[in-house]
Amino acid sequence: MSTSTLIPLRERSREERLDEIAEFADGERLPDVPWLTELTGGEVHRGVQCLPAITRVAKRIADIVIASTLLVLLIPCMLIIAPLIKLTSRGPIIFRQVRVGLNRRVVSADRRQRSAGAPQPTSERRCEGNDRRTEFSYGRHFTLYKFRTMRADAERNGAQFAVKNDNRVTLIGRFLRVTRFDELPQLWNVLKGEMTLVGPRPERPEFVKELSHEIPNYLQRLGLKPGLTGVAQVVNGYDNDIESFRRKVAFDLLYLRNCCLWNDLKIILRTVGVVLTGKGAL
Repeated sequence: MSTSTLIPLRERSREERLDEIAEFADGERLPDVPWLTELTGGEVHRGVQCLPAITRVAKRIADIVIASTLLVLLIPCMLIIAPLIKLTSRGPIIFRQVRVGLNRRVVSADRRQRSAGAPQPTSERRCEGNDRRTEFSYGRHFTLYKFRTMRADAERNGAQFAVKNDNRVTLIGRFLRVTRFDELPQLWNVLKGEMTLVGPRPERPEFVKELSHEIPNYLQRLGLKPGLTGVAQVVNGYDNDIESFRRKVAFDLLYLRNCCLWNDLKIILRTVGVVLTGKGAL
């Protein structure tokens, strides 16, 4: 991916900005988020391996300290939510779903390729184009935890995105989605190291392959550990169509290039405002 050009969008309306941001997921241009600090100099971040060691360690320490503190402080709240879910709809309190996490691998050239003068094998057991070592790994799968907000049979017809005024959402579930309280169990994912506080939101494996074909550089967002919140969640809100996914990828690539503790702090503080206002919820 070549060096990105920041496109100033400050003077446009939010709707106009989001429409144009959907075109930035090509990776050649990235949107300008005025409050995000742009890192200058040094190597362009393309994944967690590119982050300075001190940043990786500091992010992990912050994850453990903040997640464990929030879990302790919010235990009374979760003890109220749990029976309300059970009393208002059938099904488990905690919803478990497989998501795609951090991908440390990249596609590399086939090491079995030989120079022109090298002896060639008489037979080849592996079929060309079918070598799993050259296939792109979408990322490590993990189980994500949430408070259940939909009916237990919400996906009896297969995986699908939530939509505005979705009739599958329960009464208490609608409140949990607006307040983002349904995400609280993911603090356990953070403590386990499967997620981080700030990073790209993890997607379901059923959708990753399709989205990676539709959106250029979609898989690059897997270069960082998935997070509870991020630039896309603060600015873009919930995504349930291809255009909103394009915008999310653009914001995720922007964060990837400017990942640092200072930006994490600003994203967390703005997330508090999103939670209090319920902006972007479905």
